[in-house]
Amino acid sequence: MESQILSIRGMTCAACAQRIERTVRKLPGVKRASVNLASEKLFVEYEADSLQISVVRESIAKIGYQAVEKSDTKNVIIPIGDMTCAACARRIEKVVGKLEGVTGASVNFATEKASISYDPKKVRLSIIRKAIEKAGYKALELSRPDAVDDDMARRRKDIRVLWAKFIVSAAFSLPLLYIAMAPMITVIRLPFPSGLDPMKYPLLYALVELILVAPVIGVGYKFYTVGFRALFQRSPNMDSLIAIGTTAAVLYSAYNVGRIAAGGFGAVESLYFETAGVIITLILLGKSLEAVSKGRTGEAIKKMMGLAPKTATVIQDGAEKEIPIEEVEIGDIVAVKPGAKIPVDGTIIEGRTAIDESMLTGESMPVDKKAGDAVYAASLNANGAIRFRADKIGSDTALAQIIRLVEEAQGSKAPIAQTADIVSGYFVPIVCAIAALAGVAWFLGSRDLEFSLTIFISVLVIACPCALGLATPTAIMVGTGKGAENGILIKSGEALETAHKIDTVVFDKTGTITEGKPAVTDVITARGTKRKQLLQIAASAEKGSEHPLGQAIVHEAEDKGLDFLKTDTFEAITGRGIEAKINGAAVLAGNRKLMKERKISLSALEKASDKLAGEGKTPMYVAIDGSLAGIIAVADVVKQSSRAAIESLHKMNIQVAMITGDNKKTAAAIAKQVGIDRVLSEVLPQDKSDEVKKLQGEGRVVAMVGDGINDAPALTQADIGVAIGSGTDVAMDSADIVLMRSDLMDVPTAVNLSKKTIRNIKQNLFWAFGYNTVGIPIAAGVLHLFGGPLLNPIFAAAAMSLSSVSVLTNALRLKRFKAAH
Repeated sequence: MESQILSIRGMTCAACAQRIERTVRKLPGVKRASVNLASEKLFVEYEADSLQISVVRESIAKIGYQAVEKSDTKNVIIPIGDMTCAACARRIEKVVGKLEGVTGASVNFATEKASISYDPKKVRLSIIRKAIEKAGYKALELSRPDAVDDDMARRRKDIRVLWAKFIVSAAFSLPLLYIAMAPMITVIRLPFPSGLDPMKYPLLYALVELILVAPVIGVGYKFYTVGFRALFQRSPNMDSLIAIGTTAAVLYSAYNVGRIAAGGFGAVESLYFETAGVIITLILLGKSLEAVSKGRTGEAIKKMMGLAPKTATVIQDGAEKEIPIEEVEIGDIVAVKPGAKIPVDGTIIEGRTAIDESMLTGESMPVDKKAGDAVYAASLNANGAIRFRADKIGSDTALAQIIRLVEEAQGSKAPIAQTADIVSGYFVPIVCAIAALAGVAWFLGSRDLEFSLTIFISVLVIACPCALGLATPTAIMVGTGKGAENGILIKSGEALETAHKIDTVVFDKTGTITEGKPAVTDVITARGTKRKQLLQIAASAEKGSEHPLGQAIVHEAEDKGLDFLKTDTFEAITGRGIEAKINGAAVLAGNRKLMKERKISLSALEKASDKLAGEGKTPMYVAIDGSLAGIIAVADVVKQSSRAAIESLHKMNIQVAMITGDNKKTAAAIAKQVGIDRVLSEVLPQDKSDEVKKLQGEGRVVAMVGDGINDAPALTQADIGVAIGSGTDVAMDSADIVLMRSDLMDVPTAVNLSKKTIRNIKQNLFWAFGYNTVGIPIAAGVLHLFGGPLLNPIFAAAAMSLSSVSVLTNALRLKRFKAAH
């Protein structure tokens, strides 16, 4: 199963998104297809064996949209200097095209830019630039179509184009509106050119209106090309409504111009050019404001994208050379000076330093690094100079994984969105039917074609599915983006929605509530055994163990300078301890359960064991040749944030449980320290999911918080799996939410963010549904039946535009969300 995120061009409303989803879902091998109208992205999951992504793009193109994906081949745009004619462009194409690894080269003489596709495994970008220089031209500063801010630049361009169209439209529609309305206003005599008096010069008056509306229709041509194409393909969208309504107004008005020209001067009172002109102008204004607001919803990803440096210093032929970040290849040796950002992921081979990784983990304190340690792109080298080997570049870096994770979450849909999707999918055809029925009904009842036309246009224009389509994805975009800013990676819209229903949070103890770095606190021996001897034997036995408690004993022995004895055999006993043979002696080290299974009496140290457990320490029993030799107590320090996080959850009326393999007394002591409600102790790793299932059987909505590795089954079983870990662990499949830092305060923050986001979505849906529920009947003339007002198509257009803007503005309020600390 593979997944891809494709950028979609040409969408204008929720009906477009619905249409693309329906088309893609019909393709063989597609498991999931979800379109986010706000981010203009399609997330598709499919069987690679039965479907190629090119087929998805082709199917989208057939219905009138464009799907763009990132290719394995790199594409760059290089501005070229010193070209004088088209022959220069042709020469550069030939020179670059001959290079091995270059798959395409096209030079535009007019723009003085070369568009080049190449395989980075076969040719470096620096070689391409050298070839251009060698041919006698200048390869200027690089511009890539897949650069991180390319999407931002495209959005800015779209916004500029929309504003320009709106200005042109307004420049013609405002005088058109004045000319149309001024002669009708008798209360105040407005200045009006006598040469355009409709009563004296009706044909000239009509032609001036026609001339003024033409440029407005021209700048709004996409409403017609897209709208009618969708209509003819039986998938009408918002553009279809606008196209039908304004076309009806223009054609009816043009017909009346013909009547005037033929001598029917009374037809001058039946011109609706200003209705079409002002409707297009208002919708262009709404689209411009909408584009600005949509651009702001993705600011979190833009901020993350901007974290990476633009250049890197690599070692080539023994010398340092600064190159653009996209030229760095796997295996390159990269040098980083103090105060500089790490350009790509890698492993230190030389030097020591401290690195600020707050952009990944949220931890403000720099992390000490030495040879063999990993470094991550966009983190900040605080003091020492280092050299490291590039291991991951481009889309493989930890930062890129985080960005992809957030993009996928923003492209996913929450269950609450399903109702809106179903409604918006049928919305436009139903509105067309209501408009037609209302128009025909009023015509049959009044025999007034102009009045019926007004009703018809008003219904079409006021009913816009945009607000419905934007209600959920914009809130999810802002919510998941805000989470990422606070080190909380929410992997889907479904997880974001479910989190607000949580009434029980289960914490794993080790590494979650506690630091996960236990240390030896007490060594208590039985009669005939010395402390040094007990620690030496236990540490020698635990040398082969990877369990944190065993490692704590090993570290203690190392700190004491003890020599390790040779271990003849070693066996780890899951959830209980270890068994080993040292110098012929049978050694057991583990918990009470292991000792009872092996019939080893603990009575000699029972009181000491109870005392240690009561202090929150874990007693590790050591037996030699079937007799208890002593106890080594190990304690794991409780995180500073644990108590505060649990108090915050209690204030939200959420019950908190702790699950651990420790004995009841030790678990109870830890629980008492932090205020845990419910303790599930002596639980083996494989049984944790069963304990979660039991809680769910009580009707509880459960979140499991663990380290994401040995807690994987429980994380999967829970309604919401929350993994504690650094930003490098973002690919953990078992968790729904990843907390990049080990601060448990992020758990109540995630729940609170979910509550705020879902409340925002519900507000958006209320206004979107409410607007259409009230607006359509008024436009259809229901109030007019009882002597009330009739909705003018111009006011309908203004209301329609403002509905989308209001939904987006409400979603942007989530940007003010503050994390709980």
